[in-house]
Amino acid sequence: MTTSPRTTPAVLDRIARELPDHDAVVTPAQTLTFAVLRSHVRQAAAAMIDLGVQPGDRVAVWSPNTWHWVVACLATHCAGAVLVPLNTRYTASEATDILARTGAPLLFASGEFLGTDKAASVDRAQLPALRHIVRIPVDSDDGTWEEFVARAANVELTEVDARSAAVGPDDVSDILFTSGTTGRSKGVLCAHRQSLDASAAWAACGQLSEADRYLCINPFFHNFGYKAGILACLQTGATLFPELTFDPQAAMQAVQQHRITVLPGPPTIYQTLLDHPKRGDYDLSSLRFAVTGAATIPVVLIERMQNELDIDIVLTAYGLTEASGFGTMCRADDDAVTVATTSGRPIADFELRIGDQGEVLLRGPNVMLGYLDDPDATAAAIDSHGWLHTGDVGELDDAGNLRITDRLKDMYICGGFNVYPAEVEQVLARLDGVAEAAVIGVPDDRLGEVGKAFVVVLPGADLTEQSVIDHTREHLANFKTPRSVEFIDALPRNPGGKVVKPLLRQRSERA
Repeated sequence: MTTSPRTTPAVLDRIARELPDHDAVVTPAQTLTFAVLRSHVRQAAAAMIDLGVQPGDRVAVWSPNTWHWVVACLATHCAGAVLVPLNTRYTASEATDILARTGAPLLFASGEFLGTDKAASVDRAQLPALRHIVRIPVDSDDGTWEEFVARAANVELTEVDARSAAVGPDDVSDILFTSGTTGRSKGVLCAHRQSLDASAAWAACGQLSEADRYLCINPFFHNFGYKAGILACLQTGATLFPELTFDPQAAMQAVQQHRITVLPGPPTIYQTLLDHPKRGDYDLSSLRFAVTGAATIPVVLIERMQNELDIDIVLTAYGLTEASGFGTMCRADDDAVTVATTSGRPIADFELRIGDQGEVLLRGPNVMLGYLDDPDATAAAIDSHGWLHTGDVGELDDAGNLRITDRLKDMYICGGFNVYPAEVEQVLARLDGVAEAAVIGVPDDRLGEVGKAFVVVLPGADLTEQSVIDHTREHLANFKTPRSVEFIDALPRNPGGKVVKPLLRQRSERA
């Protein structure tokens, strides 16, 4: 039995050899088989070498989910360089900060898209190390991609192959930056073997194969899109269908048209599909595997995915950037209650235990190499015994399944009692008319802190502050019951689907 390749270039070579004519990436503008994808990647890597990119250099990608993203990502690795994905929600100043911190000599950035131009927004004067920007055409054909690829003619492909072969499993493959919802974002260093082994373990839980057709709504700049998307498909032969933006009707149309089998995403995506008035107009019966994850997921949402969308395998998972994007996951043969109420058991050779204050700790070969240029933060996150301190609060059931109860920092104390907002949010999710809800602690002269609920209401629902409070009081102890409710149009979320509670706290302070 041959061992699996442990570098991205080796994986690409193998899949192109085994499934040359199988569709790898499909977009409205382009369909790439695995053989054609490899050809594009080798050309792009040659062009990078012609631009002076050296092994170990950082190459940044700041673009929505296009086929160019996939090619640029894999070409970066084949040139021996390190991928730095940039969040498409970043402002120019946020992107500039990360480009400066990584010293990237090359940036792939989208041109005109949804009224913005990422490539044009970069201030080159602040980035002396940034020698080249390649514009990716999205809304208009204004890119410099073709000019970039033409540079490949100046470099022998044997040089690309030599660079690819020189990449080792322990070399850094990517630097993903944390969401930065509390303070400055940190760059997480991850090795090739880690990105590949962890995403392969994720794919195995979902029984991914070359027969699968994977609609990738999750952004490529995030672990969920890059590792559980691009790298999972690359290792299994599944066909990737990238989505530029999430539009529920367009997604349902894509599922019907392309007989999509795999649809991962944050909880909000499934909530939107389930509640869409035109869901019945589309044939979604091809869906066989869905997986979601966030700090907390309403149990009722998992039940509806299982029952109303009739998806064969619905799994929940838990992970974080510092653990190569992964951690625990349910298995295909787990019962519905386990899937609905836990995040499963460790995958990817992780060890799991619950530490002080109920904090979830992970240890294993796929814990990050460390934070970029920040040994103090690395030492604070990974203790002397190798345990990664996640900052999440959880508990284990008798079978070893992890139940995430909250973020350590989100817990508040009301009248001397600890309150974990996730418990309150689960109750609110079961109230008719509630689309989404989030709870924070706010200052109170008498009790120290009390709960405040932010609620997004379904269209046509008639809810009042008092009806929401009465519902929670029916199901929870008095100290857990929110004292106030604010109705809002949408909860602020990071790209991974987690609610950004610091923004809710700021909103509450301004009120």
